[in-house]
Amino acid sequence: MTDTSTSPRRASRPPRARRRDAAENRLAILDAAISELNHNPDASLETIASAAGLSRRSIYGHFSTRDELIAELNDRGIARVTAALAPIQHADARVALALVGARLWSEVEDVRVTAQLAIRGPRREIVAEGLEPVRRGLLAIVRQGVAAGQLRTDIEPRTLARLIEGAAVSVLDEAVRDDISYEEGHRLVMLVALSTAGLSWREAAELIDASPELALEAQPEASTSLSAHSSGAQA
Repeated sequence: MTDTSTSPRRASRPPRARRRDAAENRLAILDAAISELNHNPDASLETIASAAGLSRRSIYGHFSTRDELIAELNDRGIARVTAALAPIQHADARVALALVGARLWSEVEDVRVTAQLAIRGPRREIVAEGLEPVRRGLLAIVRQGVAAGQLRTDIEPRTLARLIEGAAVSVLDEAVRDDISYEEGHRLVMLVALSTAGLSWREAAELIDASPELALEAQPEASTSLSAHSSGAQA
């Protein structure tokens, strides 16, 4: 009979370490989902798990359905976009409006397919509700510009703000369809927003070129990666 009093005991991992591993695996799954869904919008949970370096069992421990995973991606994307656009203020409403377009493009450019799915897909009403703070900020800029005579006055501000939003979304659609470059999209979203707001194409281009804060290199670097995970992690 073995004397268990002298047998080495199997080391157990402390609860905090297990929680940390679970959190890291969840972020790995979300990062992999961003990448896979932008290559294939129909990517399965199994495909995403493989890309994350995790087992099928592991991903179902975090997300019971694909819709549940996409919902969390949408929620995180909304929070990121809202945080990026919240601080935008400028004495010139035209510059502020262009900044909204530029910052928005920076946040969605490398997740353009999943961003389009969020806006156009079955959760669009939920996503729209989450983006309401962004819409309120855009409306405030439009009202500022209309009052100052910087933006067109022939369209009611609330309607104009919706039209500007639609113009920006159309750039996202074009980016998905034609795979336009980061640089091209950055300028295009500002041009269409300003043109919709009442500037001629020449006036919009001159404003962009004359405003250092609208330059591509002046925009905060956006990071859609949720973790610096190891692709070889297993659970």
